[in-house]
Amino acid sequence: MKRLLTMILLVAAVFSIVAGCSKSSSKEDDTLVIGIDDKFAPMGFRDENNEIVGFDIDYAKAAAEKMDMKVEFQPIDWETKESELSSGRIDLIWNGYTITDERKKKVLFTKPYLKNAQVVVTLADSKVTKLADLEGKVVGLQSLSSAADALDADPIKSKIKTVTEFSDNVSALNDLKNGRLDAVVIDEIVIDYYMTKEEGSFKILDESLAPEEYGVGVKKGNEELLEKLQKALDEMNEDGTAAEISDKWFGDDIVIK
Repeated sequence: MKRLLTMILLVAAVFSIVAGCSKSSSKEDDTLVIGIDDKFAPMGFRDENNEIVGFDIDYAKAAAEKMDMKVEFQPIDWETKESELSSGRIDLIWNGYTITDERKKKVLFTKPYLKNAQVVVTLADSKVTKLADLEGKVVGLQSLSSAADALDADPIKSKIKTVTEFSDNVSALNDLKNGRLDAVVIDEIVIDYYMTKEEGSFKILDESLAPEEYGVGVKKGNEELLEKLQKALDEMNEDGTAAEISDKWFGDDIVIK
């Protein structure tokens, strides 16, 4: 009997240790895990020191501070962003995340905070000057992005020779520079940033494919977090924090009030 009691106590102790380890290794309740594409400059990307920086990074940090929470940025495969959110592995999708009717079926959105558009970029010396010139051409874009939705909605899609999908915009632009693509469909905010870094390399067609707006994605059913986050974003608009961050990255206050 004494031996049996000893065994029971040992088993209980082991379970107690395992439970304690499990609890300590789980995400803290006051930490927001934010899913990002870490190659999406200037919204969220790695600098020369491999640090994650960008407009959305600063914006999220400021919002978390308003919410009295910590923040952790988790690079994810952009193709699985909604799955990452619904599974609970991340709390927010916050990295130039375009608000669309299709995505609204899967996630909750904050109010839009930036305007954007999907545009077509080519090399500066390309003979492609308008959307109609894409007929018979090879076009690249980021897989499962709003760029794909915008191109699908335009009649020119049926006349394009090949649409090549990439895991990120950097890879698509590299193939454009190497001559493997004739054009890339991309966020205007993103290509504007790259054009300041590589002056004279690219040009944007005058005709855009679709105007759009960025928002932050929250898991369906988590209205409490959405409300708390939106309150923080509204406060940032009112006290000038959002304008300050915008000016740092874009040289102007372009945040939607």
